Amino acid sequence: MGFVFSKVFGRLFSKKDIRILILGLDNAGKTTILNKLHLNDVVQTIPTIGFNVETVTFKNLKFQVWDLGGQSGIRPYWRSYYPNTNGIIYVVDSVDKDRLDTTKQELLSMLQEEELKAVPLMVLANKQDLAGAQSEEKISEFMGLTNIKDRQWSIFKCSALTGHGLNEGMDWLVNVLESQK
Repeated sequence: MGFVFSKVFGRLFSKKDIRILILGLDNAGKTTILNKLHLNDVVQTIPTIGFNVETVTFKNLKFQVWDLGGQSGIRPYWRSYYPNTNGIIYVVDSVDKDRLDTTKQELLSMLQEEELKAVPLMVLANKQDLAGAQSEEKISEFMGLTNIKDRQWSIFKCSALTGHGLNEGMDWLVNVLESQK
């Protein structure tokens, strides 16, 4: 009987570490999103050369969130961070129409990696607060997200500056990760 209670209370009150990668092209808003999730604040950032890592607690889960630089010279090194990843947050700059094809190629290439097989994918269509932002539906269609059948995925419109959409996305990610236990 004590085992049953400890298991139930362990699930309710434990803070399990979960490894999340935030990926996307440079200037998509990855670091701003990480700061908003970690500090609930917008902090002036510079381009990430390498990575940032923070611990974010959301809904009784402790996430170790790795924000990897998105410059073209850094992207080949993303694969060094793939092992033991529980979830992917892929950030798309919804205003940068000129690089949508590049971000699509990077996403699809990454999803082919064996270490990320079946890892849940949350796409954040960032910068929705700016004029000219493409809708989440248009980004989903262009990137071919509906063709992804080997993992759970979802797309959310968001603004890293205001935080709009981040909680909804994190709620989805938590629910998916909890269902995988």
